[in-house]
Amino acid sequence: EEEEDGDPFAANPESRYRRRATLERLVGLAPFGRARRPPPKDGDGDSGRARRRSEDFGLLRRLPGRRKASVEALAERPVPKRSSLLRLALGTRGRRGSAGERPPTVESEGVAAMGAPPLPPVLEILELIQRRELVAADEQIIVLEAECVALSPSPSPVPAAGRQARDVALLYEALLAQLWAVVGEAVPAGRPYPPLRSVIRVLEQEEAADRRHPPGTPGRPRALRRRWQEAVGRAAGERLAQVAPPARLGARLAALAARLVGDLGAVRCHVAPAYPSEYGAFGVYARGYHRALAQQLGALAQRPLAVPDLYLLLDWHSNTYPREVLGHPEVGALLQAQALGPLLPPETQRSLESSCIAAVKVRAPMPGWWPCPQGTVGWRPCPHPQRCLCPQLLRAHVDRAPQITPEFGMEMAHSLLGVLVTFLHSFQRKVERFLEAPGEATPPDGATGRAIALVNCCPPFRTFVERLAQFGHPESEEPRRQAHAALDKVTRLCNHLPTPAAPPQPYFNKLMKRKWLTSSDAFDAIVMHITSFTQKLRPLRPEPYQVLVSEVHRRVLIEYVRPLLQVRLVCTSAKMRARVAARLGDEARQLRELFSRLDSTSPWLDSVVPRLRELLVLEDTAALQMEVGVLVRDFPDVRRKHVAAVLDVRGLRGQAARQEILGVVQDLEQSEAEPGLPRQRAFFSELAVTREVRCLPFHLPRLARLSRLRLRRPHPQRPGQVR
Repeated sequence: EEEEDGDPFAANPESRYRRRATLERLVGLAPFGRARRPPPKDGDGDSGRARRRSEDFGLLRRLPGRRKASVEALAERPVPKRSSLLRLALGTRGRRGSAGERPPTVESEGVAAMGAPPLPPVLEILELIQRRELVAADEQIIVLEAECVALSPSPSPVPAAGRQARDVALLYEALLAQLWAVVGEAVPAGRPYPPLRSVIRVLEQEEAADRRHPPGTPGRPRALRRRWQEAVGRAAGERLAQVAPPARLGARLAALAARLVGDLGAVRCHVAPAYPSEYGAFGVYARGYHRALAQQLGALAQRPLAVPDLYLLLDWHSNTYPREVLGHPEVGALLQAQALGPLLPPETQRSLESSCIAAVKVRAPMPGWWPCPQGTVGWRPCPHPQRCLCPQLLRAHVDRAPQITPEFGMEMAHSLLGVLVTFLHSFQRKVERFLEAPGEATPPDGATGRAIALVNCCPPFRTFVERLAQFGHPESEEPRRQAHAALDKVTRLCNHLPTPAAPPQPYFNKLMKRKWLTSSDAFDAIVMHITSFTQKLRPLRPEPYQVLVSEVHRRVLIEYVRPLLQVRLVCTSAKMRARVAARLGDEARQLRELFSRLDSTSPWLDSVVPRLRELLVLEDTAALQMEVGVLVRDFPDVRRKHVAAVLDVRGLRGQAARQEILGVVQDLEQSEAEPGLPRQRAFFSELAVTREVRCLPFHLPRLARLSRLRLRRPHPQRPGQVR
């Protein structure tokens, strides 16, 4: 048994080594081991059992490692190669040796330093680290490291110096693990955390040690402040990774934002005040959490996301994070002062935007946007075309994309403009097929009602096209032109369907005849028919209604003027010219009032009949020339034959006067080389003069008197008359 006040192995070295072997066998027995074990097989002792770390600790504490009776005897004895004591204690690298292979005791570490002060025990430093007495442990590690550095440049290297260097490295590894564990525990504590002060003191001690060691010292500088910043970033990443991933992306992003704001609030109140001001603790934590959140968003961006999730992620990155995190009342101002930058790199954001645009284009041509089919043939008119035909999904994208970034909104608008052009071309082809055979599936309200429903679809599309073009993409002009061309054609095709019945042709055939001068029945029937027809157009939206009414206005006046230019009536006297002019003026006034009530957008048509009337009323040739000039100015498509027909109706027979008046038209035609007028401003170009009345060079009354003279019969002789 051991003596209480002395070294039991101090008698001689040989008995010490012999009794040491006995103690090594006692380690496997109780109370040193876990339990009694059966004797080893094949007489190999305890060589088949790996020793527990606690057993090594117990044995090494009992051995007096610094007292030697004879240094020469130990120096002559060969020292077997072994791992460092800290490796045996930690058990983290390699396997610990068995009892039979156990190396010599720790006293051999001081052989090369005979006469020097005793080194700090490695295991005591390890216990200090495990008890989180970090400042004391770091002080002893610094001393051990200094002595290890003093041993390393000796001319005859000693194995103990290499073992001490490995022990120092492992001790630093254990110390840093505890330091960063304290750093990670400080934020979740949510209150002042006293162990954090030990971390700060260790950092200051290590910085002072870095300054004391010359450049090139192995292991120096350790730069623990930089490692501390990295540890803060790792702790932030672990905190955000602990957020339970909800099923929905929005809930996960909200949870990440809440965790970040809560942790930074704790840093502001409890953690950052514990650090010296030169550490910039809040900025370090803010950047760490910012990088950790960026990693979380980057991982989410790599997943396959649907269009709503893409919008949600992009909107959260561009709007929600700056509003709810950077704009938070407690930490927002401090975060903005750090200039953290965007969470996602620009290339990642552009990739997400491109994926969103491509997904929208794939989903764009949906059947719900097309006119609702009735069975398999034909289209069903919808009472609310703006709901079934207008691209509501496209509108949602146009509303949301610019809220993320203006550039994303412009690219989305250009893409949707191309999608809309493709849709409108298909829509135009369907309208054309419907108008080719409208009777295949006749709706209850007839072809007119269906045409009205189709025309009502055009204004919302036209407005939407203009809105997409207003985003200012440099290549948006050509798609805009194509979209408007398709819509114009659809409008013209649908307007052509109801308007043939608008001008009642049989009643127009009764105009400009002698009976027309005495009876207004034909004109009254025309007015009633137009009023009845326009009542059917009231379901139209304002824009197509005005277009259609203007077209009806133009066609009615064309059919009204046509009989006049056909010279169905020739005025033979000034009185007759006055009657015709009065009738034309009265009916022109009624037509003007009628189409004004119908909200026609073509008031320029109201001056046609009054201008022609003036050509019948005026007597002076110069005045007629001026009136013809005004007519040509207002209606550039008027030609010489049209004016000649009006002069025929007037009954102007003088060739000199006719040539003077018609010369004005010819001169204006030669001076004005205008291109073709747009169709909505064309009037006289659609009026053909069927025949031209040629006037004889003498007056008809003189011809009548001459005929009476020639045809006068001789009177019979009276009875009794003498020759």
